[in-house]
Amino acid sequence: MNLLEAKNILKNNGNKLFEELYGKNEVEKNLKRYECILNGFSKEFGKKDIKLFSSPGRTEISGNHTDHNNGKVLGGSINLDCIAVAAKNDSDIVNIISETFSQKFKVNIKDIEPGVEKIGTVELLKGILAGFKKRGAIIGGFDAYISSNVISSAGVSSSAAFETLICQIINTLFNDNKLSKTDYAYIGKYAENIYWDKSSGLLDQMCCAYGGLISIDFKNPDLPKVDEIDFDFAGAEHDLIIVQTGRGHADLSADYSSIPAEMKMVAKYFGKNTLSEVNEEEFYKNIIKIRGFAGDRAILRSIHFFDENKRVEKEVKALAENDFETFLKNITDSGNSSWKYLQNVYTNNAPNEQGITVALSLSEKFLNERHIGATRVHGGGFAGVIMAMVPEKYSDEYIAYMDKFMGKGSCYKMKIRPYGSICLNEFFKEDK
Repeated sequence: MNLLEAKNILKNNGNKLFEELYGKNEVEKNLKRYECILNGFSKEFGKKDIKLFSSPGRTEISGNHTDHNNGKVLGGSINLDCIAVAAKNDSDIVNIISETFSQKFKVNIKDIEPGVEKIGTVELLKGILAGFKKRGAIIGGFDAYISSNVISSAGVSSSAAFETLICQIINTLFNDNKLSKTDYAYIGKYAENIYWDKSSGLLDQMCCAYGGLISIDFKNPDLPKVDEIDFDFAGAEHDLIIVQTGRGHADLSADYSSIPAEMKMVAKYFGKNTLSEVNEEEFYKNIIKIRGFAGDRAILRSIHFFDENKRVEKEVKALAENDFETFLKNITDSGNSSWKYLQNVYTNNAPNEQGITVALSLSEKFLNERHIGATRVHGGGFAGVIMAMVPEKYSDEYIAYMDKFMGKGSCYKMKIRPYGSICLNEFFKEDK
């Protein structure tokens, strides 16, 4: 479709899809976002046969720090996304303009070896193109004009949203959508691992690619089991609110790496590689010996791992039975386990910096006084953000309350959206 057709389709047919993607109150705002990128694309690249794309950020509901030991995770996509207008350009050059970050860059598809400095969006793009080639897929030159409102440094995976957006573009333009959403996750992981030297897993990309709520069992890391959960989150009338607590000044690399390392040390006691291979009963039978082998914190973190896997199962069951209260209770239990056993709400290297701990305490106070919702650390922890699930009628009050302590603008209200990375053209019947 051309520029005029795209604008007409969005104007006349966009409301229903946009309500699903962004919520009823966000339709007009997001229609304007698409109009802006359509105009931007036309100005930069001229008249072409264009397609529209969207890929969301993600949230982690439960399964905090379990994926790296091949455990279970419950996550979902959110109604903040990375969007694009894209078209083939019949060349070997990929041209990308990022409206959000005022960036222009290009990559030759014949020159996609990792660079010396493994940083930046260009390296990530090269890694994605290389990931498609490794899968025997077709790559080609294209033009894309991109905009994103996925918050950076908030644990909602702005980088994974970009990765899966590019995957969707390449899969649609050149491969007739033959690659799966799981392929997207592996390609994103490959790009980060090889082109950024970042030892990331699959959680972020899986949630962005699939959309809605999904549970993932990583026991077989080469073929994780993904279950899409059929639950009407809009009907639950709850908002998911992310609260920025202020980032600490300490280097947290050692804190993050200590969690998988200590869990794997416990696994090593049993001659295994990860905790997912360890029998829980055997773990408890041998705690005295494991304390001497791996240390007390490793014991506590392993308890978190085993219990968190079971919590994910309970939450999936609760949603299947439309038991939202049990679902919320297990989110709270997950947060308490991260706080007490996983111990990732502050770093021992800077005990006077406890933004997450303070935010959780205040969030608990608000929710407990009203007997509503749930709250927990969100993402990696140690510094950064927390998450709260709050009934819609209390959301604005909760945000005003938390802003009072964390600073104005610290809260972001979100929804779980039902779609992951998509080409919007597939949802519209183009006028002939």
